[in-house]
Amino acid sequence: MRIRCTKGLSIHTFHGNFFVRSTDLLSLANINPDSGFAVQMSIEESLADSSVVCFQAALLYTSSNGERRIRVHTLCLPVVSSVTDVYTGADVQAITCLLATMAVDRSVSSSVSDARDALVNAVVDSFSAYHSTVSNLQQSVLVVPNSLRLFALYILALLKQQAFKNGSCIGLDERVFAMCKMKTQPLVHLMLMIHPHLYRIDNLSDEGSITVGDKTIPQPHILQLSAEKLSKDGAFLMDCCSVMYLWIGKNCSGSFINNVLGFSNYASIPQNMYQLPELDTALSQRVTSFVSWLRGSRPFLSVLYVVKDDAPFKTNFFSAVSGGQNRICVIIL
Repeated sequence: MRIRCTKGLSIHTFHGNFFVRSTDLLSLANINPDSGFAVQMSIEESLADSSVVCFQAALLYTSSNGERRIRVHTLCLPVVSSVTDVYTGADVQAITCLLATMAVDRSVSSSVSDARDALVNAVVDSFSAYHSTVSNLQQSVLVVPNSLRLFALYILALLKQQAFKNGSCIGLDERVFAMCKMKTQPLVHLMLMIHPHLYRIDNLSDEGSITVGDKTIPQPHILQLSAEKLSKDGAFLMDCCSVMYLWIGKNCSGSFINNVLGFSNYASIPQNMYQLPELDTALSQRVTSFVSWLRGSRPFLSVLYVVKDDAPFKTNFFSAVSGGQNRICVIIL
């Protein structure tokens, strides 16, 4: 894979799994549609005379049928003179995923503690730089551009990941595995791992559903990833990409437990339950079709854990959920 950019820019660092053959050429052992790579660019010369800058990635590969092909991706971005315009065009998810790969490199070359500090400093520095461009507001108010309104939240979620969590409670093999996923996952999968989607599924209906083939797929709303959104009388599915957690509240309705899980009451749900039975009930069909639809959007099978309040995976579930009790005064521009 060869990556080119406009004159005046240069490639600073590559992130991913590859062998660097030259300044702009990477050798890849294999490639698939879900492979992810990140590239840092440096500005070497003034771009004042340019209205746009271009980036191009050309991939030479052999298909599964033995055909030699070239796939080319080209991106053009405008050159602006205002710092506010730069922040307006910021992609917070791309920034978060790039910082995650950079933090992995910092953890390997230095320490996990240094990587955590670098992530926090990235948020502080970006908000400070933006605040300095807005002089008509009180200095005591935190000013955040609209494009980066979730930046601090994503970084806090990133600090909770096994790759960067402090302490000795994380085994070395678990930490290294988490770091490898950070370096190789495509953006959509990595963002699910960092900030999972939360759904309430004990009240699924066909309202707003979509049809895929001959199946009707419910589309529940994505809830805010906060403990305030959980209730003990419901059932909630957390999609972390490679892992899914189905949390059953203590006071969850007996009809859901019976019609979806196949048990008479909450106490009879086993501690270690890893799959949903296919029952001949409308609610079971809605839940299983929705879970199957989520699993079908990725090239691997997501493991499902049914979680009770006394289950061993309860800690894993709640570690991804924010407390939701603290409030910060923020102005979104």
